[in-house]
Amino acid sequence: MSITPFQALACPLDGTPLHCHGSAWRCASGHSFDIASQGYTHLLPVQNKRSRDPGDSKEMIAARRRFLTAGFYQPISAAVSRAVLADLPADASISCLDAGCGEGYYLRQLAAAVGDQQILALLGLDISKWAVLSAAKQDRRVNWVVGSNANLPVLPGTLDRVLCMFGFPVYPEFARVLKPGGRLIQVDAGPDHLRELREIIYPSLKPERTAELHIPTGFSRLPTDTLRFSIELSNAEQIADLLTMTPHLYRASAEGRAQAAALTALSLSVDVRLTCFERGQDSLTQVA
Repeated sequence: MSITPFQALACPLDGTPLHCHGSAWRCASGHSFDIASQGYTHLLPVQNKRSRDPGDSKEMIAARRRFLTAGFYQPISAAVSRAVLADLPADASISCLDAGCGEGYYLRQLAAAVGDQQILALLGLDISKWAVLSAAKQDRRVNWVVGSNANLPVLPGTLDRVLCMFGFPVYPEFARVLKPGGRLIQVDAGPDHLRELREIIYPSLKPERTAELHIPTGFSRLPTDTLRFSIELSNAEQIADLLTMTPHLYRASAEGRAQAAALTALSLSVDVRLTCFERGQDSLTQVA
């Protein structure tokens, strides 16, 4: 097993190749991006920010790190790793981006699942600097960058796999950076995901829509898997971490948050959909 940092980065200002020179990435146009002492690079131009501190907060990232490290979503990470490594030879050499990597849990789990003779070049990207900082502190083998899915700082056709975990897919960008035959592995919440918590914090649950899954331009859809299992949260801190790491913290009413804070144990349903899309041989021209 060999885990290496993904190198085919593109300048977020003009799209030209970036090259690493000492403690900075530079392009031929003269744009330069320093590598922080913690090991990550900020590739989100200020003009592309919608707020001063976009993405998940420092508190949300800390909560997610504690919750995921405790292993509650390990079956999800195992399924994602299997999907990434499926159909690869024992001596494969591939590259993978986690687009919206958070604090890096799923890439670290993927790295642990790689075969002895396989080589995996990894890139973790998130719009939250707190997420990327936390990820970089935990694993230096990965290239961690602050960036946006709307303008991935990645050269065209250089990735074999892209992960989108409970995130915001930008399919034209994913198709642009994937090689022909490359795969997008997307994980989304199902209708019963964390239902017991949602029933506590919301006055009522909206009816679930059962629309057919859209197949994005430039991709074909591979079989979809549904993963369902139960988790047991045994103290108020675990419940608080789960609520803090999700958008439900801000969507819930003050009364709903108070009801959740009063809990000391909670049994929860996990219900997620894992969908794989394969990039077509001609999709680069379709999305250019």
